[in-house]
Amino acid sequence: MALRGCEMFVRRGLQSAGRVFLLESASPRLQSVFQPGTRRRGGFLVTPASYVSSSAFLDRLKKGNVVSADQKASPQPILPDEAEQFSLLMRTPDQPENPRCLRVAVIGAPNAGKSTLTNQLLGRKLFAVSKKVHTTRSRALGVLTEDDTQIILLDTPGLTTPSKVKRHHLEKSLLVDPLESLYEADLVVVLVDVSDKWTRTRLDFEVLKCLALNPQIPAVLVLNKVDLLKNKPLLLDITAGLTEGVVNGQRLKVRSVVKPSQRELEEKRLQQKAAAEAQTAEEECSDLETQPHRGLSREQLRNLKNRKGWPHFKDVFMLCAADEEDVDTLKTYLMTCAKPGPWHYHSDVLTDQSPQDVCVNAIREKLLEYLPLEVPYNISQHIELWRETEDGKLDISVKLHVKKNSHMT
Repeated sequence: MALRGCEMFVRRGLQSAGRVFLLESASPRLQSVFQPGTRRRGGFLVTPASYVSSSAFLDRLKKGNVVSADQKASPQPILPDEAEQFSLLMRTPDQPENPRCLRVAVIGAPNAGKSTLTNQLLGRKLFAVSKKVHTTRSRALGVLTEDDTQIILLDTPGLTTPSKVKRHHLEKSLLVDPLESLYEADLVVVLVDVSDKWTRTRLDFEVLKCLALNPQIPAVLVLNKVDLLKNKPLLLDITAGLTEGVVNGQRLKVRSVVKPSQRELEEKRLQQKAAAEAQTAEEECSDLETQPHRGLSREQLRNLKNRKGWPHFKDVFMLCAADEEDVDTLKTYLMTCAKPGPWHYHSDVLTDQSPQDVCVNAIREKLLEYLPLEVPYNISQHIELWRETEDGKLDISVKLHVKKNSHMT
């Protein structure tokens, strides 16, 4: 059984919903979690984690030292000078005695929370985040170094289709970067927004294509924004659907003691129908003809169109990417997945972005947050002044260019 839920999460969630679910293949301890009539002190926390039976993982957890929040070392700052940042990237890594390394690609549909999760893992607001789609325009690299382990996080743009890129005049990087990131990765994190009732019942088609092209790369499923989901027991159904009932090679057996009402069944059917009709027949035809994934045949693409999930996930996590405690569980898991091998970057490196890139992305985030409709997507930036003062402050002047005069009013 490759999935476990936090006891407090399951008990409170199931009690509030008036239902009891049984995981028949779970351990006796996990089955006891679903027994009604038990309560625990404290507030309601959504902090499920992945259950890993690997002895190596458990052994590594035992050896780890618990560090309080105020004891954690702050990440190194990004150097304000572009030449210094480039020099740091080129510096020979300060290899520990027994280095471990892992390259992780974070993929998912637009606005799933990939940059929020990456920022939380890094412990710093580094990548732009907004409620609008396509905030991330190209692949960004973040480096997390702790003790003898280095995790390289590849934050990718939300996966989209060639027809949408052409229609909305989007950058080619939105198509190319996620796929290229997978080629470099040792592990893939697939992020799904469970608060979106129209898309949470099936994996995005572009995500499925990426996974089908790289079945040899281990993948984990992360259900994000669980704090926004009122019906917590629904997470079990979502998990079963997105994994096709199989996690880590073992079949999940989930059954409901109380049958769902006719109203709930009808609502679920309508949601699935709406999700299936989200992509028009014209887009499907165009994507089959112009899709960039040349490694898949037309027959394979048709089969993927009919699939809702991926049965080869190694583990499943349920979390809120904005919650540090939730993300720490995933962070610990990634640390244990790291394999012996040399570091790729010096321990002082936090990102491969230049300081100017970080500045431009921060401004884009605010433009997306405050400007309406298509306006923020049609603004280009030009840095006119970049000067560090004697007292250590940074003077920056950025000119914004718009395509239409109407965007100025």
